Amino acid sequence: MTRPALRLGVNIDHVATVRNARGGAHPDPVRAARAAEAAGADGITAHLREDRRHIRDADMFAIKAAISVPLNFEMAATEEMLDIALKVRPNAACIVPERREEVTTEGGLAVAGREDELLPMFSRIRDAGIRLSLFIEASEAEIRASAAVGADIVELHTGRYCHDIEGRETELARIAGAAELATSLGIECHAGHGLDFDTVGPIAAIPQMHELNIGHFLMGEAMFTGMQTAITRMRRCMQEARPS
Repeated sequence: MTRPALRLGVNIDHVATVRNARGGAHPDPVRAARAAEAAGADGITAHLREDRRHIRDADMFAIKAAISVPLNFEMAATEEMLDIALKVRPNAACIVPERREEVTTEGGLAVAGREDELLPMFSRIRDAGIRLSLFIEASEAEIRASAAVGADIVELHTGRYCHDIEGRETELARIAGAAELATSLGIECHAGHGLDFDTVGPIAAIPQMHELNIGHFLMGEAMFTGMQTAITRMRRCMQEARPS
């Protein structure tokens, strides 16, 4: 098979987390989005959570207006978020599970068994010309359910792969199998959550993978080395794992 070019999406949520710790406007997530694009990001991801703990409504509109690369709008499956997404008009709406008590998104969206419930909302996203992306676990049931509801993209959750060292090879095999199945069903495959310089290579090497979305680690590295250095090194890790 011909391997797709591998893109890097950069999540800038935690620039807003730092801003919100003190209030005010600094550091500006819009500036971070521009800097990430200038450093080589192929896309920008931002998650507008229901509690607005980091990205705010105005940020989404401002980021969309400020960048020339695609915007991936992470959102819960709620009417409020749908209304905002339809106004922002991102390149993609990535539907994620969301619980108020969690520190960050843990685990994938449950689609299997909820197809009839979710389909009307998902249809409105696609009818607006926004690509429908679902952040899911790398399981056959979830991928087939994602296909049934018309997903353009699945983003496979890599948290267990990154954090369970003893089970890493098993998780990697599961993700690789899921990527192959998604591609066979005509769904574009992305991955993300917890990836860093040490863990990104084997995921990048999966031939069906189109895009990796990385945020928290890159924003942390940027504090020490700068956005350009952090993103350049991540892209190099990806390219070394899957040379063109």
